Order: sequence, then C-alpha cells, then structure tokens
Amino acid sequence: MDSPMSVKKSSAAPSARASTVDKSILSLLTGLVGSSSSSRTAFCDAAPAPPPLPPLGGTGSSSADATIAAQAPKPEEATSSPPPPLTSTDSSSSPPPTDSIAEAAAAVSSVSNPGPYEHAALDAKRLVALDTHDGVRVDINKQLSPYMPVVHSFWLGTGMLPDGRNNTYTFLAQVADESGLMMARVDPGRGSVDGRIHRAVLGGLINLKLQVGVSAEGQGDQILGEADFGGQTWMGNLKYGSMGGGIVFGANYFQSVTSKLALGGEGMYIAANQNLLSNYTVKYTTEAKSAVDEEEGVLGLGGAGGGRGTGNSDGLSTIIGNYNSAQGMLSFNYKRVVNPDRVTLGAELQCSPASLESQVLVGAEFNLTRSKVNICVDGSGRVQSTLESKLGMAPGSPSLSFAAEVDHAKETMRFGYGLNIGG
Repeated sequence: MDSPMSVKKSSAAPSARASTVDKSILSLLTGLVGSSSSSRTAFCDAAPAPPPLPPLGGTGSSSADATIAAQAPKPEEATSSPPPPLTSTDSSSSPPPTDSIAEAAAAVSSVSNPGPYEHAALDAKRLVALDTHDGVRVDINKQLSPYMPVVHSFWLGTGMLPDGRNNTYTFLAQVADESGLMMARVDPGRGSVDGRIHRAVLGGLINLKLQVGVSAEGQGDQILGEADFGGQTWMGNLKYGSMGGGIVFGANYFQSVTSKLALGGEGMYIAANQNLLSNYTVKYTTEAKSAVDEEEGVLGLGGAGGGRGTGNSDGLSTIIGNYNSAQGMLSFNYKRVVNPDRVTLGAELQCSPASLESQVLVGAEFNLTRSKVNICVDGSGRVQSTLESKLGMAPGSPSLSFAAEVDHAKETMRFGYGLNIGG
C-alpha cells in the first residue's frame, strides 16, 4: 500500500509536464504571431522614397549633370503669363472692321447714279406743294395676296372736281413682283380707265413703262411708252406715244458730274401744235451738320465712339435749279434736313426773267412718333397745312388726316379730313 507521500509525488509530476507543454505551445504561438506581424508590416509599408537629386553645381556633380541643369528651363520661362485684358482705351483706339464690298465700290467710283430726271426736284417740291382738299376722303386698302392690293377711294362733299361733281368713287388694283407691276384705276362716274405697266428687261438694265388712259368723252385718251436706262453715274429716258390727238416723243438725260453736282436736261416735241419743249436742271447736294450733331458738339459728346454725331451727319442741304424755256420760268428749290427723320425745311422761288414776276413759298415738315405735320406759306399770304396721325401702333393701323387752306388775299377757306384704313 502506497504511502500518501508517494501519491502526492505521482500527482504532481503530470501537472509539471502540463505546464511545460503549455509554455512551449505559448512560445510557439508567440513566434507565429510575431512572424505574421512582421510579414504584414513588410507587405503594407509604402515603397521606399527615391534617392535625392544631386546638386546642380559644386563638388561631386558630374559634367553631364551640370549640362542638364544648365539646359533646364526656369519656372518663370517654362510657364508664360497670359496677355493682359483689353481696356476701353485699347478697344476704342483699334480701327473698326471695314466692309470690303463698300471699299471696292468706293474704289471704282465715288459718284453715284442721280436717279430719274423727273424725280430731281420731287423730294423738295413736296414740302411746298401740299395736298390740301375739302370734304371727306376715305381710302380702304385690302391686301388680297402678297402681290395684289386693291384700294377703294371715296371723295364726298367737295367742290374741287373739274367736271362739277361733288363726289367721286374710284377703284384701284395693282399686281407687283420683283420684275415689275401692273396697275389699273377705274372711275365709274367719269367712265374712265387708267392703266400702267412697268417691266424690267435685260436683267434690269432697261425698265419699260406703258401708260394708257381712255374715257367716255375720248378727249383725254392717251398712250405713252417709255424706256428708262442708265449706268453707274447717269440716267436716261426715251418716250413715244400719243397725247392730245397728236404724236409725242421726247428724251431726257441726267448725269452726276461729281458726288455733289448733277446736271440734266429734257426735250419733248408735240406734233399736235408743233411745239418743242425743253427744260434744264442743276442739282447740288452738300452735307450739313444737323441739330443732333450741333448739340453733341456743345456737350462734348462727339468724337470717335463718343456719341451719335459723326461730323458728316445725315443732315443734307439740296439746291435744285430749273429753267423751262417754253414758259420762260426760272425756279429754285431748297431742302434742308435740320434733324434727320424729324424736321425738314423747304423753300421755292419762281421768277420770270421776261416779266419780272416772282413767287416764293416756304414749307416745313415735322415727323413725330405717330404723326406728321406739314405747313406751307407763300408770298401772297396763302397758308396750307396738313396733319396725319396713326390711330394705332400695329402695322396697317388706320390713319386720320386733316387739311386746311386759307387764302387771305382772295378771302377763301377750305377744310377737309380723311381716313385711311389698312394702308
């Protein structure tokens, strides 16, 4: 039988062996953990930094390194700074873009076509020859298509008709396109028909015109054919037909001598009374400062890019002289644009060198936003005035007009008004 001491020794031996095994297992695990941590640290560490560049100069730098360093651009030279922005002074001093077509036209000739001879004094005469009337005028315009308008015209309560009637009605129809027009006007009261045909031929080099007028009496029947042609600096016209029961033929010529001066003349032969009619025209146009330019000059707003004034403004002065040999009448017309599209002045002087009789007329035109006022006064004290006003802002809005004429020498007065619908 074993003693207690022997039992204790036998039980203590296994526990000592167990602690030895535990220590060896613990040391093995510790070694495994340490090796895995070192492997993870080596795997996760970043790549080593590159070695520093050698110095550009000094001891220890090779000749190749020095050459590369010398050829390397400096940071200021490698990156060029952007150009400075344009200031208002630079933009205003730079010349504006030029139009090559305008330069080419100016290089060919600075003298322009003067236009038809019949229109030489038309723009100046309208300022002193106002369309005053009495009674009521109503014009109704209807656009049947883009190429065909028709007009119904009524004139009621008037004493200005030559045949003694106090009212009249006319119907007008017109067809027009890019190459010409056809127009017809019918007056049922008189039993008359008037017609016009205009046509451009040869690519627009010649414009042919035909006028026809027939009436129930037959006294005013006429037919007249014309041909307009011209060049860069001149305009001509030939006409042939029948007027007043006899053959009529004539010609006119209008030539621009300079950019401001134009000369022309017209001759016509009437076979019915064997008369030879002739007249001659001189037209001179010069630039003049308008009221807008004078105001901007006082305020200091002119100059390059400084305002609307340009120095050679739209203000123009035109003088037209005409001599009619058949009547022995000499006339001068003057037109002055005071303010472009606003105020225009005109005057006319007619005199007979043989009888020394003369007449003077002065007129003015004022264009407002939606209205226009014309006034004319002659040397005998006759005063004419017209007022035309738009009744709406939309295109084709009706317009209302008033006309008045007072002749103090003859003690006559007449007043009228008109309405234009769709015009």
